[in-house]
Amino acid sequence: MTSMNSYNEHHDMRRAMKLSVSVGLVMLVIKFAAYALTGSAAILSDAAESIVHIIAVLFAAYSLWLSLKPADAQHPYGHAKISFFSAGAEGALILIAAGYILYTAISDWIGGLALRNLDIGVALTALAAAINAGLGWYLVRVGRRRKSLVLEANGLHVLTDSWTSAGVVIGLLLAWSTGWLLFDPVCAILVALNIVYSGLRLIRRSVGGLMDAADPGVQQRVTALLDEACARHGISHHHLRQRFNGMAYEIDVHLVFPDDMPIRDAHRIATAIEHAIEQTIQPAVDVTTHLEPHDDHLNMHPGTAVSPPQETQP
Repeated sequence: MTSMNSYNEHHDMRRAMKLSVSVGLVMLVIKFAAYALTGSAAILSDAAESIVHIIAVLFAAYSLWLSLKPADAQHPYGHAKISFFSAGAEGALILIAAGYILYTAISDWIGGLALRNLDIGVALTALAAAINAGLGWYLVRVGRRRKSLVLEANGLHVLTDSWTSAGVVIGLLLAWSTGWLLFDPVCAILVALNIVYSGLRLIRRSVGGLMDAADPGVQQRVTALLDEACARHGISHHHLRQRFNGMAYEIDVHLVFPDDMPIRDAHRIATAIEHAIEQTIQPAVDVTTHLEPHDDHLNMHPGTAVSPPQETQP
């Protein structure tokens, strides 16, 4: 059953990434067609962002493929951390796109504005915004359900692209209805500032993952579970650590048992606790427990404080 679930998860993620690549190429064609018809700086900026998106999504597709490879002799912990590199690269590319949008908008503002065929340009850009909104929502949904940072980051980038297109549509509609062409570069600048925020957020998540930042929510849930399980079995715990590797949570904890408890019984209790954590933290977690006898722990690690094992509750 676990193997089948893993196959289904990987199939869903690969299908989502293939869809992202295909739709990204179609969007690129639509946006450059809209720019060729209108000469709009905002649409050109939107199309340029799509070029960046295609580069990013191809890297994300490679990252997803690599992250799903099983562990090997050179990478005994697997390849999942490529997800954080992918998210960071995508965030950096978003910032580059924002810089280009700002440059183009300001240059057109200074150099003079001239727009044409706004009706067709608005229709094509609105179509691109709607398609990207649906695709982005789908990618983020699959990424969060499968705990794939690669897919979630890609989905956020697609949603950013959708917001960019929506801002372009608003600017063109205002320019079309009022005749004030300055709305075109102004909206492009506002959109650029908005996607700067998205890029910085992705980079922050990338750095946090590469630095093994702990998840406070996971820490709290696992601590509560350990407190309850240890009280029930008459043991204690300490040195709980957890991190997210891009695909699953890695958790390790030390369990302290009475000195006279047989190793067989201690191992069974530890295994039960591991299974309880695996069922609580979804969708994937790798739990490692370190078993210690209470008095020997104090002798081997003087100065460390752990609660003495309690009598097992009936």
